[in-house]
Amino acid sequence: MVNRSREEGKEYVLEMVKEHGVKFITLWFTDILGFLKSFAITMEELERALEDGMGFDGSSIEGFARIDESDMVALPDPDTFQLLPWRPTEHAVARMFCDILRPGGEPFEGDPRYVLKRNLKRAADMGYTFYVGPELEYFYFQDSKGTQTLDEGGYFDMTPLDAATDLRRETVLTLEEMGIGVEYSHHEAATSQHEIDMRYTDALTMADNVMTYRLVAKQIALKHGVYATFMPKPIFGINGSGMHVHQSLFKGDRNAFFDRDNKYHLSEIAKCYIAGLLKHAPEITAITNQWVNSYKRLVSGYEAPVYLSWARRNRADLIRVPEYKPGEENATRIELRSPDPACNPYLAFSVMLAAGLEGIEKEYQDPDPVEENVYEMSEEDRAKRGIGALPASLWEAIQLTERSEVVRKALGDHVFHAFIKNKKIEWDQYRTQVTEYELKRYLPIL
Repeated sequence: MVNRSREEGKEYVLEMVKEHGVKFITLWFTDILGFLKSFAITMEELERALEDGMGFDGSSIEGFARIDESDMVALPDPDTFQLLPWRPTEHAVARMFCDILRPGGEPFEGDPRYVLKRNLKRAADMGYTFYVGPELEYFYFQDSKGTQTLDEGGYFDMTPLDAATDLRRETVLTLEEMGIGVEYSHHEAATSQHEIDMRYTDALTMADNVMTYRLVAKQIALKHGVYATFMPKPIFGINGSGMHVHQSLFKGDRNAFFDRDNKYHLSEIAKCYIAGLLKHAPEITAITNQWVNSYKRLVSGYEAPVYLSWARRNRADLIRVPEYKPGEENATRIELRSPDPACNPYLAFSVMLAAGLEGIEKEYQDPDPVEENVYEMSEEDRAKRGIGALPASLWEAIQLTERSEVVRKALGDHVFHAFIKNKKIEWDQYRTQVTEYELKRYLPIL
């Protein structure tokens, strides 16, 4: 994120609007589930919006205000100003992410962006900056009504005549045009599954980038008459889509996770952080994997992590520590492999950080790494080694989260209770459905 004063940021935005002939500015924010919300203002309202924010009715936004406290203010963050490349250059359109305030000017505790800011302040008060690098996987389908794929490629396959490859390339170019650095892009393991990895940065900037990435991927697909989805498990029998999150803590310019003398080049801070994530992973899973469908991905056999273990090389573990390369101390990091790309990134980064900081503050002891394949162990072997598992359904995850003091403190009471309430409704709607599977399986015989 660019470090300008708010006054400098305002001047920059006003100059850019004038220079590029911007007519409309869309103000972006998210609800508690991570759905992008927006409304547009004209450039004539921009200066007032930057100064005082723009009022709107928050009562219809999921998890926001009750009817008796519906008035909200969206205050644009000038550092997030970007032109929307897919809109016409004449009467150009730009966007800014917003912080949601109450009419009196105080932050609204139900704003996911504010939730992340609070958790980042906790880290900052301990002397840390939180950096993340998520790897979002997604599928291309012919349309949103089915799962007809666009290609038959596999992991890292090079398919030069593939329409999906061209879509991915255009998505990367559009992200870069919007100021989002991209490190890698490639075909993933499943047919028509792709991945674009954004360049590691601070967690707030990255949460904004994740929201932008998901919209851009869908927008480019729509432009070409197809559909991009971040649904965790759209097709039975093949790999689902994950969002592996690389993360580290820095103190100034120094990577707090690195220790030259440790066997794994991990500092005590890093080991306590890993221990915190492992201990609290089950209770944060309802946040990092928030949909009924998320738990169709979190099963053995499809590279999705289920068991609470860490390792350097083994990709079956929940946490992987990439190998240290001499001279690249700042690249020392840990990779949490359970989250999926349909989560709310502001809340997901918040609970990951909170779990890790809990481990640091309380000096949790990390278990030994597990380099063997955890999936191939017997239940007895896993039990002997103290290797637990993630919840197997949204309902199990909700119950663990509801009892979690770590999650409640990370999200704040407003978001915590609204999120739990929403997820219970989703589970009730799901568990009372009569599915096609049940009709085919039981109707002919019962």
